[in-house]
Amino acid sequence: MKTELILQQLEAKHPGEAEYLQAVREVLLSIEGTYNRHPEFERARLIERLVEPDRIISFRVPWVDDHGEVHVNLGHRVQFCNAIGPYKGGIRFHPSVNLSILKFLGFE
Repeated sequence: MKTELILQQLEAKHPGEAEYLQAVREVLLSIEGTYNRHPEFERARLIERLVEPDRIISFRVPWVDDHGEVHVNLGHRVQFCNAIGPYKGGIRFHPSVNLSILKFLGFE
């Protein structure tokens, strides 16, 4: 596996997504030995298929608070490979949550 090359490509494609990139780095380093013993993984481009989400859904959530004020928040759902079963994770609305954190949570 060309771990550093894959990570460089991801960093160029997803700048500023530190949490997500750190999770990918940790996983790739932990599986590198096993991955390298199976050339069929490389032919199937397994890593490239696993590190990119199948889909990212972003949506707005308008709501009214107890004082009648209208607020609009963003919601996100990130879905990675469902090859071994249903997508894991959920929907997050908290203002401190960003796409990098959601990709990190979905990838782990």
